Amino acid sequence: MSENRFDPSQADGRWQRAWEEARCFEADSNSAKPKSYVLEMFPYPSGRIHIGHVRNYTMGDVLARYKRMTGHEVLHPMGWDAFGMPAENAAMEKGVHPGGWTRGNIANMKAQLKRIGFALDWSRELATCDPDYYGQEQALFLDLYEAGLVYRKESEVNWDPVDMTVLANEQVIDGKGWRSGAEVEKRKLNQWFLRITQFAGKLLDGLGELENWPDKVRLMQENWIGRSRGLQFSFELSDGESLAVYTTRPDTIFGASFVAVAPDHPVAQRVATINCDAAKFIERCKRGGTTAAELEMAEKLGFDTGIGARHPFTGEYLPVYIANFVLMDYGTGAIMAVPGHDQRDFEFATKYGLPIPRVVASSAEEADKPFAGEAESGDGVLVNSQFLDGMEVEAAKREVIARAEKDGWGQGTTVWRLRDWGVSRQRYWGTPIPFIHCAACGVVPVPKDQLPVVLPEDVDFKTPGNPLLRHPTWKHVDCPRCGAKAERETDTLDTFVDSSWYFLRFASQPADKPFDREEVAKWLPVEQYIGGIEHAILHLLYARFWTRALQHIGQLDFAEPFANLFTQGMVTHETYSREIDGRTVYYAPNEVSREAERALLKDDGGEVAIGRVIKMSKSKKNTVDPDEIVAKYGADAVRWFMLSDSPPERDLPWSEAGIEGCWRFVQRLWRLFGQYDAAASGEDQALLRKTHQTIAAVAEDIEALSFNKAVARLYELTGAIEKAPASATRSEAIRTILLLASPMMPHLAEEGWAAIGGEGLVASAPWPVADPALLVEDEVTIAVQHMGKLRDTLTAPKGAPKEDLEALALASEKVQRSIDGAAVRKVIVVPDRLVNIVT
Repeated sequence: MSENRFDPSQADGRWQRAWEEARCFEADSNSAKPKSYVLEMFPYPSGRIHIGHVRNYTMGDVLARYKRMTGHEVLHPMGWDAFGMPAENAAMEKGVHPGGWTRGNIANMKAQLKRIGFALDWSRELATCDPDYYGQEQALFLDLYEAGLVYRKESEVNWDPVDMTVLANEQVIDGKGWRSGAEVEKRKLNQWFLRITQFAGKLLDGLGELENWPDKVRLMQENWIGRSRGLQFSFELSDGESLAVYTTRPDTIFGASFVAVAPDHPVAQRVATINCDAAKFIERCKRGGTTAAELEMAEKLGFDTGIGARHPFTGEYLPVYIANFVLMDYGTGAIMAVPGHDQRDFEFATKYGLPIPRVVASSAEEADKPFAGEAESGDGVLVNSQFLDGMEVEAAKREVIARAEKDGWGQGTTVWRLRDWGVSRQRYWGTPIPFIHCAACGVVPVPKDQLPVVLPEDVDFKTPGNPLLRHPTWKHVDCPRCGAKAERETDTLDTFVDSSWYFLRFASQPADKPFDREEVAKWLPVEQYIGGIEHAILHLLYARFWTRALQHIGQLDFAEPFANLFTQGMVTHETYSREIDGRTVYYAPNEVSREAERALLKDDGGEVAIGRVIKMSKSKKNTVDPDEIVAKYGADAVRWFMLSDSPPERDLPWSEAGIEGCWRFVQRLWRLFGQYDAAASGEDQALLRKTHQTIAAVAEDIEALSFNKAVARLYELTGAIEKAPASATRSEAIRTILLLASPMMPHLAEEGWAAIGGEGLVASAPWPVADPALLVEDEVTIAVQHMGKLRDTLTAPKGAPKEDLEALALASEKVQRSIDGAAVRKVIVVPDRLVNIVT
């Protein structure tokens, strides 16, 4: 090997081309090898790969390359979650077409991924904005419709009256549209829904089978699905009507001090017809949020209807309020309010001077304990509750339900927090919902032989609102049933639908259907899925639902899409900023030079403030461009940094010193490869044992995704090889570490493999086989203590008799100096671990 330094600027591209020409990473569904499907959550094509993507994909890449080396046929694909609002925003702001903007970003990001050398099967690349993908999604949507899992109903949405569009909850800022600044209204529109609630029980119970998912993800989904046992009953109202409510805490029924209904509840609407102030209050509520999370944070507001609700036990009438924090879509749209033990109710009761009785306390002695400014929702015993006093919460729940059922005024009921999934979006850049509205026939599915329903290219974003509504021709079609003039559905699907089945399309891509069932069964469930914790609920829950729904209608043979799930930590970086004219201005890391504890702006040499190490974000400008780092250090140093130091489930702080250290190790390995000597002779048993132990340990670490441990073991083996004298064993250890490092640093490994005369590509080489006999330690280190204090350590044969260990310990010069002639009263021996001498 003539070169003293590894040159990634030449090697990286050369080996990437070699892999592509050899089609190394294209998966063969007909292979007889055991199959392994490794998948990272596909990215949104925003325009640039960020360093967090690099960490995510490096982890999956190491596992995929390792699986290939261990004899598996590996599917490791890549695609693009390409629909969504950012593309439409770009169209409005920059005057470009969403499709052109998106496809340009895809081309750029694909080139970035290739520069890092990921072992991806690009032959299966897909983008959700391509008609051959979303057309098949439309076909699946129609299949679910035919099975009764898709329906349309009127639903409340956030409506921006200026931009004339529905806004996602995240686009409502302080009650105003994020672009227009207009007061957002609540409006009812006909929306499309998927019956995810039909699968609530199976989705919940199925979590118990996902043993290789993080506990925190399973718990988050369990809470989101939210199965609870409670009481459904009706209050008798003072105006002669009745009001149905549901409560998960029937034990607290004696703590109820008011009843609240949603602004669009029939009771509220009835009051509004005779009370203009009530009508005005309801209109005011329409300008607030539409989700439970938003209303949790908003000021609690109410309007006293003047109606009373008769308490089923005490007979007293509780005031009925219209309240802005009650949602019609949750439960019955009415609640029994217990302010002492529910924070929303507490805030409302405090504002309107309503009683806040205590009915749960840590003990009976604290029945009159005042509240310290907030509700107490914990367990305890019932107090101030007549026949329930002294009972624990669960027993009291059962007792109230039993009495309600016996006396005929209520029923114990299981309910779910989960709501059906509203998938309508009033925007252009998404999958067109494949239905047609006919005045005579109603809502008619688009015939499958007319799919895909393709988005029109000639759209105008100058006018606010959905361009599909305004298009002069696209929405005008004939009814497929009666032939009369009709209109297409102009809503498009939530982009979470696109990502709820893409893993199936990666496995099978026939032209005439979404996927081939038998082909998919060869690969699925995904063996290892990797992605961020931020997708714990929506994406992962929706993907689980789609898989179960497709199984339900006979298109799949399995219920869960992902056998193993890993949620990686984020890459973080400190921030740099200055205060200028009362506002904080942030600077990117490449604009700043660090000097000890100071950071100086390169432009003017002035100091900037060093902020906390936080998640990289564009707004704080603390991002690192992978292209710049790869250009400077090469792909392998970047990959090695992504795997080093931090456990992969924890955040990884980016540092220039860290990447410099990785670059030095790349060069250190390169120099080591140059010392390979195929003609060397002689054995080194200690190095041989270390090498084989490392083979087994690194394999185990990669399988467990403990990449930082694998990295540490390769550092150790490198040090051991460097210290060892020349021998055939040493050369074999060099060859072995090259193979062990190849999934992590593939370009360096290919260059080294070629230099030592390896056959073919190292990407296709087999993983080294560890000799089981060499994995067992034949020597152990024994700690020798005198009166409990460590005085020496000895090496002894594993399993040595106690007498031998005692003799070795007493023969130690360090021990004899410590004993200093004192009589030995006792020697305690723990085999293979410890000798303690007592004087």
